[in-house]
Amino acid sequence: MSSRKLILAFLILLLAACSRNTEATPVAEVENTPSPTATPSIIRYGGENNFIILSIEEGGYAHLFIQRENPQDLPLTRITSGTWNDTAPALSPDRSQLAFASDRSGFWDLYVMNLQTGSIAQVTDSPQYDSAPSWSPDSQWLAFETYVNDNLEISVVSVNDRTQPILPVTENPASSDHSPAWAPDGRNLAFISNRSGDSDVWLANLDLAGEERYHNLSNTPLAAENHPVWNFDGSKLLWSSTSQTIGFSGLYIWNASEPTRSAQWIGEGIWGAWNETAEKIVAITHSANQNYLTAYDMKGSLLLLPTPLSGQARGLVWGFANLPNPFPASFTQAAGQAPVALWSPIITPGPEVPNQRWYVVPIADVQAPYPQLHDLVDESFNALRNRVIIETGWDVLASLENAFIPLTTTLDPGLLEDWLYTGRAVAVNSVMADSGWMVALREDIGAQTYWRVYVRAMIQDGSLGEPIHNAPWNLSARYELDPAAYEQGGKYGPVPAGYWVDLTALSAAYNWERLPALPNWRTYYRGTRFNEFALTSGLDWYSAMRELYPVEALTTPTRVLPPSLTPTRTSTPTETPRPTRTPRPTYTASLSPTPSDTPQPSSTPTLTVTPPTIIP
Repeated sequence: MSSRKLILAFLILLLAACSRNTEATPVAEVENTPSPTATPSIIRYGGENNFIILSIEEGGYAHLFIQRENPQDLPLTRITSGTWNDTAPALSPDRSQLAFASDRSGFWDLYVMNLQTGSIAQVTDSPQYDSAPSWSPDSQWLAFETYVNDNLEISVVSVNDRTQPILPVTENPASSDHSPAWAPDGRNLAFISNRSGDSDVWLANLDLAGEERYHNLSNTPLAAENHPVWNFDGSKLLWSSTSQTIGFSGLYIWNASEPTRSAQWIGEGIWGAWNETAEKIVAITHSANQNYLTAYDMKGSLLLLPTPLSGQARGLVWGFANLPNPFPASFTQAAGQAPVALWSPIITPGPEVPNQRWYVVPIADVQAPYPQLHDLVDESFNALRNRVIIETGWDVLASLENAFIPLTTTLDPGLLEDWLYTGRAVAVNSVMADSGWMVALREDIGAQTYWRVYVRAMIQDGSLGEPIHNAPWNLSARYELDPAAYEQGGKYGPVPAGYWVDLTALSAAYNWERLPALPNWRTYYRGTRFNEFALTSGLDWYSAMRELYPVEALTTPTRVLPPSLTPTRTSTPTETPRPTRTPRPTYTASLSPTPSDTPQPSSTPTLTVTPPTIIP
């Protein structure tokens, strides 16, 4: 027997033992329901220990937060802090431990927190990326995603016995397999894979071997599924789906008793979690630049109005957690660690500007046609640039496609009211996408298309960035003579290998928002605007322009330069008068017969050339 078959046989025996030992530690009212399929213990939800646990980014780092089902009993409270990331929380079936992923050691590993004491133990210890833990029914093992051989795979690790080897569940070098969800029966494992071409929900039957083990549950072309999670008895599976078709994104429920029936839509959301009795679902929804927390019942009725979160969600779980009263000291300490402001505006002294308008200032050591930004946002850009250097290992923002664009410069069609004119936007150099150092994932929100931009880390040893989970959108595929790709403005490409940094999420921490693609982006490459970010400060475009320009400059065709710290009286290009078919001098009547180069008012129509207007 080959070594691989030995490992698979050992894994089957091991998981069979897990499924036979599924009785939870009694920490609340427990209803034991033993059966031949080893259904786990059911803990009835309710009481003061019913918690929602989230991972939320704040200040560019993700931390763990906790709140009770009723936020009035306990509002959202931070329970971890530090200059690192804690993501993907998973509550153990015995409700005494919380598994999560963290890069606090310098690399991404799995950790387990004792909810009674707040103590944290490291489970995996390797340079490769480990994340998305999911508990076995007996709370002894964790299934997780790991980055091996330039690819995401699913493996299993013992929580308490470090002598046990890490066991692979998937070994498919041609696909990205991630986000495992261990079924309560212990014999099935749901996960996300792009082995069929795009990200679908797959089920691994651990009693089978080879390709017979895997079955595609969602099978949805032109859509990407994520974050599968089982209900308490394994009868239903919840996941999120992002579709290219308007109206088909959101949360879906698959019924295991009707496996051939399509999953049913339940409500909007990009991440969902069941309560203990599967009567309610808590969900993360999103707009272009904001995440919200909401909840539904099984009919899809809204139970909680969408509540804004302070940053992007990186994990969600809902359950009956066995927490002491008062909370552990580490929780109290983390709750008191308010995030530090990442930047603050510094007003640069300059010449007096009429009507209290603002001006643009230079940004140092940046290559751009006009390396300038609004004086209220340049500090944010500089702080973001430094942070990107730390996270990626190289100066991504040293070369920009565009920063400030003077009103005298005309952009491409459809971009006449672009945020680049306001001095509050930057366009990252798109050459990085052509050279393989930047990719964009398509996200359709409502009727608009947005992009999530990733930049490749310079160091690829696992200490910087994370693997990309879902397929990026290949914008260049529209030029490959494929009619379908041309009509869609591209197609899904292969998941790129290596470690990447989410530039969109990092920019959001410094208040830079992504912009929607223009409606014609499928046939107009520039209209994608995938590489543009704006710090709007809540202003609309016209109000932002009024900060630099007088009203007259925005209502007349004569374009003028805004104030700057180093004004130059550079002539503004104007249309050159063309000669008539019968050229002859035109004499304009005036009080003085002396000819003048300056046109004077007359009853005879003449071509008037408007001189450039310079606003001090």
